[in-house]
Amino acid sequence: MRKVGISLKACRRCKLLVPLKFDSCPNCGSHDFSTDWVGMIIIEDVERSILARKLDIKKPGKYALKVR
Repeated sequence: MRKVGISLKACRRCKLLVPLKFDSCPNCGSHDFSTDWVGMIIIEDVERSILARKLDIKKPGKYALKVR
C-alpha cells in the first residue's frame, strides 16, 4: 500500500527507496520494485552504523524495513 504523501518505491532485492520515476535501482541494478513497503531507515555512515551492519546495507541511502 503506497503511503500518502510519500512518492517512493522500494527495490525488492536491496530495499532501497527511490522515486517512482526510476526504472532501475541505482544500488543493485534490479528492475523489480514495489510500492507496498513499511518503515524507513536512513543510513548516512555505513561504516559506523550498527543497523547497517545488521541489515547488511553497504551504501548510504533510504531503505524500507519491509517490502511486500
